[in-house]
Amino acid sequence: MDPAGRAAPPSLNALRAFEAAARHGGYVAAAQELHVTPAAIGAQVKGLEAWLGRPLFPRRPNGLCLTVEGRAVLPSLTTAFDALNHAVRAMRAVGRPRSLTLAALPCIAQLWLAPRLPALQATFDLDVAILTRDDPPDYARELVDLGLYFGEAAPAGCSSVVLARDDLFPVCGPALAAGLRHPRDLSGATLLHDSVWREDWPRWLGRHGAGALRPAREAAFSLYGIALDAALAGHGVLIGHSALVGEALAAGRLVAPFGDRVVAGAPLRLIVPEGGEGTRLAGVIRWLSGDETEAGRPDRGERQ
Repeated sequence: MDPAGRAAPPSLNALRAFEAAARHGGYVAAAQELHVTPAAIGAQVKGLEAWLGRPLFPRRPNGLCLTVEGRAVLPSLTTAFDALNHAVRAMRAVGRPRSLTLAALPCIAQLWLAPRLPALQATFDLDVAILTRDDPPDYARELVDLGLYFGEAAPAGCSSVVLARDDLFPVCGPALAAGLRHPRDLSGATLLHDSVWREDWPRWLGRHGAGALRPAREAAFSLYGIALDAALAGHGVLIGHSALVGEALAAGRLVAPFGDRVVAGAPLRLIVPEGGEGTRLAGVIRWLSGDETEAGRPDRGERQ
């Protein structure tokens, strides 16, 4: 109760917990978004329900389901929190104009972004924070300025610039490549790959007439950069992503033994949250795209 005897309004944390849980359809995903535990989300929702005097999530064995009251208020809360997040983003742009936060796949951060980072910072005098994540962030909710991910299209509410095509093809050290003339020769090799991209080798082998091939052995790595190091050390043949192995190929440390036999993958994209291209980041976007002209602007037609 406030001094006038009126019931205190629910806390912002309780409203945010409910909105996230309702939007995701459960406490676990909401907890991951808000960086708390599922139990904390449940406690906040329970407190909100006590204040409201009625349930918002009927508890069922197969999960949560919004009540009529919950469905009625969710759109307004989502709109309000989106507006709040937009205001915080604008506030940060004013108060910290030199800051740049990029989210990226770990392999992209290591193999594509890191070599370009010193020149980027020198050109724009930026303080850069890099968030390495396997799953893209929620660009509407998180303070992320730009993203670097493979994808066929931009996420909802974002535009994108295609930075590089990403073809898949085998790569290995020069000594190992000397014994590889046809994809069938891979039957005697160790095939290296990222544990997340398990379908890369089957796709390539199937496309080039070796779908039934059984390699001597396989090695899967949780980080693509480690798989690349293994290939550089001569420990096997890596299914290469052109956006990530270009530097090693250009330097001759890796070889593509089967030439132009490739399989097209999803391109590497620079993801730009809505409004980002019209701010202080416009120059950064053009620089990262490798084009300081009009062609470096995000393509609004790629927006989903």
